[in-house]
Amino acid sequence: MIIIDRFEGEYVVCEEESGSFRKLPKVFLPGGCREGDCLVPAPDGSWQVDRAATMERRKQIQRLLGDLYH
Repeated sequence: MIIIDRFEGEYVVCEEESGSFRKLPKVFLPGGCREGDCLVPAPDGSWQVDRAATMERRKQIQRLLGDLYH
């Protein structure tokens, strides 16, 4: 799994589970991707958004922010 960090022109910069970063051409991603989306490889070599992992990650971040400000 990789996580979208940011968009740069025709590329998207993603963070790997190891903490390293890599650039992927946007054409390999489904439309509507956003920063913070979790991606998993598809059989055809493209990437798909893992909606469940993305939602869980966003919930964890919200919990951490809530703990930080309370």
